[in-house]
Amino acid sequence: MKKYKVSVIGLVALLMLSTSLKAQNNKTGTFGIATLVLPGDSLNRWGGYIELQGRGDKVLNQFFYYETKGGISYDITKDFVALIGTGRYSTGDNLEHLTKGTEFRLWEQMTVNQFLYRIKMEHRYRVEQRWVNGYYRNRFRYRLNVFVPLNHTKIDPNTWFVSVFEEVFLNNATPNFERNRAYAALGYQFDKSINVQVGWLNQYNYSATYAAAKNNLALTFMYRINRKNAVQREHMPSTGD
Repeated sequence: MKKYKVSVIGLVALLMLSTSLKAQNNKTGTFGIATLVLPGDSLNRWGGYIELQGRGDKVLNQFFYYETKGGISYDITKDFVALIGTGRYSTGDNLEHLTKGTEFRLWEQMTVNQFLYRIKMEHRYRVEQRWVNGYYRNRFRYRLNVFVPLNHTKIDPNTWFVSVFEEVFLNNATPNFERNRAYAALGYQFDKSINVQVGWLNQYNYSATYAAAKNNLALTFMYRINRKNAVQREHMPSTGD
């Protein structure tokens, strides 16, 4: 357990250091995320999810970005989950210098889960095909998400938990490094289906003409559908974004 605690502390320290070294936008924004997920279980390996998201340049104000997306998943095993997803993304005037317009996206991903007693780790690998205002782009993403339940050993009903992740965004065009996200939140699992998370998300964007980071209040609501008569597997309350 000591080495696992050291790993989590090290990840948190890395998140804090990575954001402290970046130029910061002086305004705090908002990430609002609502997710409906149907995970695989003992009766069916197929699953899926739908997610809605809105982002604001200020706290709960000046929303400029909206996305609607979803995907179909397949549990190769309980620890290896493949997914194909698609979504529509709309961006308006914003302080992050994000490209205005509409994007259509397809992606393929593999999620590898590790359940190390009290520490839950999720490695997510994603390849995206993007059509931004009619122009085609590729992107490659890796996210390490760590969950630690506080009052139970699993994220069962009535469980407080901490969620921390770091994600990098790369592409095959110059500049190859496009974005970094650092996230830390406190969550609560109310019952078998509902959990919420409230926390902090720092997003760093980089392009040939602009580079800066922005802090955001992150609010997440998730509803998990549980099939009747299925033996539920241990799940991590991770968002699809």
